Amino acid sequence: MTVYLIHFDEPYRHARHYLGVAQNLDNRLAEHRQGSGARLMQVVGEAGIGWQVARTWTGDRKLERHLKNRHDAPGLCPLCLFKGVLN
Repeated sequence: MTVYLIHFDEPYRHARHYLGVAQNLDNRLAEHRQGSGARLMQVVGEAGIGWQVARTWTGDRKLERHLKNRHDAPGLCPLCLFKGVLN
């Protein structure tokens, strides 16, 4: 399984990231692009906000839950960390 972090090109309300887990990452990302699956990814797409996979880990739902419980997606996101270096 793959745990993945999606970085939004611009925030959607309070959300700047989506953290998920998938058996088949390519299939899951295709679902996100089609607006199916996670509600947050659906509304981000409807709002016309672009996104990209910022990071992946080999792991399962236990790892996904551990990372979500940190409440620090920007600290896990290399795109945010790089942007912070530039500012």
